[in-house]
Amino acid sequence: MQYQEASEILAQHEQSQILRFWDSLKEEDRECLLKQISDLDFNSIAKMRNLLEQRDVEARSPQTGEMTPAPVSELHGEAHDAAARIGSFEIRNGRVAAIVVAGGQGSRLGYDGPKGCYPIGPVSNAPLFYFHARKLLGLGKEWGSTIPLYVMTSQTNDAETRKFFKDNAYFGLNANDVFFFSQGMWPALTPEGEIILEEPARIFLSPDGHGGTLAALDKSGALADMKKRGITTVFYFQVDNPLVEVADPAFIGFHLQNLADISIKVCAKRSPEEGLGVAVERDGKIEIVEYTEFTTEQKNERTPSGELRYKYGSVAIHVFSTAFLKREAKAGLPIHLAFKKVPYCGDNGKTVAPSKPNAYKFEKFIFDTLADSKATCCLAFDRADEFAPVKNAEGNDSPATCKAALVAKWARWLEACGVKIPRGADGAPLHNIEIDPAFAHSEHALKLRLASSKIKIDTSKDILLS
Repeated sequence: MQYQEASEILAQHEQSQILRFWDSLKEEDRECLLKQISDLDFNSIAKMRNLLEQRDVEARSPQTGEMTPAPVSELHGEAHDAAARIGSFEIRNGRVAAIVVAGGQGSRLGYDGPKGCYPIGPVSNAPLFYFHARKLLGLGKEWGSTIPLYVMTSQTNDAETRKFFKDNAYFGLNANDVFFFSQGMWPALTPEGEIILEEPARIFLSPDGHGGTLAALDKSGALADMKKRGITTVFYFQVDNPLVEVADPAFIGFHLQNLADISIKVCAKRSPEEGLGVAVERDGKIEIVEYTEFTTEQKNERTPSGELRYKYGSVAIHVFSTAFLKREAKAGLPIHLAFKKVPYCGDNGKTVAPSKPNAYKFEKFIFDTLADSKATCCLAFDRADEFAPVKNAEGNDSPATCKAALVAKWARWLEACGVKIPRGADGAPLHNIEIDPAFAHSEHALKLRLASSKIKIDTSKDILLS
């Protein structure tokens, strides 16, 4: 794109202020700014501006219909085994893929780099990406198949993520079975609808939300790659949860048994105030309602047995049919806005960090696909087995709590195999434990592995099985 073309496009869309520093820019800075302008999605920006104009109207128009807790299923015994057989059949026949959302940085953890590179192994210090990739490797070995991994990055960490995988030999996966694609970025707008410059030669951009996964899958060619591979079912999860059972056969089978477009794993909230979106049903449709949209009374409402009425929260573990993903990518999702503090370029060319919200950011939510789903189902799981995210430097959902959950899970596996694990007065294992998922990706796989080998486990020190 050249200056004249950019100038005409911006004038057409009433955004000429983006070029107001043009005469003072160096040639390389001009090229970067023109590249940003050429990448702008003016159709989406038009929707954003329209949303700004309608925001007061929408604020006065709450959702209608009675909200009740969504129906939630559990899998035990033969029901679990039957679902697992169906899911395993799909894996064995190469019809399952996995998507990991990994566009974030580890800055909240004090880590300079992509969050997926953050070290979390209790013994090995292996990174988050390692555990996800090795689970797919272990499952693939068990069923003699390949489960391709689609890694959604962001402009901030795409190059570094790709290099990290390459430097670590893709953690044992075939490089041809790892597909990287970058999340979309959107500008912020002033209340008057003007695109904000962060610096004289740079537009402020932020990720378009986890709902942007769909458009990014389509634009990058990932959906076309899935079609070429014969993928019909996709397991979706976030990078910060190393406890997740990636491509869980029982969950996949449950999804297929219910002929669902999208299936959601949910777990009991640890407290009324935990910041999880809640699965509800309204007008015959399942929704995920953000915890911020619940009143204090709704958060604390109890059933006659004393349980929270709105008990089950979503932790971003889903299964999608690829046909549904393709339809939704073309249909587009609603755009949500939030008034935030956005750095901007002052008239003197210096970046200003505002002390209060000054502009609107926009994003899409993956759970807005639920409105178009013809069949949705929710499956409950035990968070001790599948959910221990790394979000905070300390306290709940921190590296310390995550590592403790990993050690506790692997200790339960070993004890189920007849290994006596020394425990302290608090019941926690005395030593760190780590099991490479490619060595054993499940308790059942570990039993088979130990039964067929002569491995001796020394429980007087840290245990690493790899």
